[in-house]
Amino acid sequence: MKNIVKHIENIPILPNSLAIWGLGQMGIIVKGSDAILYIDPCLSYIIEARAFPPPILPETITHADYVLCSHEHIDHFDAKTLQPLLKASPQAKVVTTRWCMPQIEELALSTDRVIFPTVLEPITLPNTTCKLTALPAAHYLPEYDADKGYRWMGFLLEWNGVTLYFAGDTILYNGYIDMLKKLPRADIAMLPVNGRDYYREQKHLIGNLHPREASQLARDMNWDLVLVGHNDMLPANTIPMGDIAQAFADDCPRQAYKTLQAGELLYYVAQR
Repeated sequence: MKNIVKHIENIPILPNSLAIWGLGQMGIIVKGSDAILYIDPCLSYIIEARAFPPPILPETITHADYVLCSHEHIDHFDAKTLQPLLKASPQAKVVTTRWCMPQIEELALSTDRVIFPTVLEPITLPNTTCKLTALPAAHYLPEYDADKGYRWMGFLLEWNGVTLYFAGDTILYNGYIDMLKKLPRADIAMLPVNGRDYYREQKHLIGNLHPREASQLARDMNWDLVLVGHNDMLPANTIPMGDIAQAFADDCPRQAYKTLQAGELLYYVAQR
């Protein structure tokens, strides 16, 4: 296993830049000018059929400042990852939806270590310069409860001169594109592109965006870079990468896009 802990800690962050490491599925690490965030990390064998080993062991993560979890599914809120990670990083706080309260109670997290953002209300993560806006997602519906808020979330991060949109698990829904167009345009968008179909759903394998939905959305939003996620860790819930390549070639051939391998670094510098 490649140990990337020191790589994360030692890499310098220039103005107008972010360092992003892939973790597989929708998991990424984002290092900005003054903090390190883990988003939807699944670094255990809670998914027994995972296609590759975790690129980092959660008990070795002593540098996490925040862990963002978009919803309660185990590949996004993995208690077997969060328990050792949060023990090794006692300074870290969790940002998530109130629908994850059973998991939070299972972890016995104190209230001062959890932040429940209200969608479309920007906050600055304490002790950082990272501005976070939670956005409603739909997996498959934008489910809402008066007490718990939205069940599925995405996150818009405005940080160190870069805007990153992390879609979480979602499909397109009425008002979604209009919502995105009213927000600051993202430089980078991470999208879940593993499609969906009836037969997978019968096996309780919930999908996300079809390739043509992702490519046409990228064309409409004019993002600088698309990161393709949710199409690697669980072989039974993936689609051929060639389908994604063909969709981007047809709809937006000049669009930059890539899939981060587990442990791979993307160092992004915005043109300002």
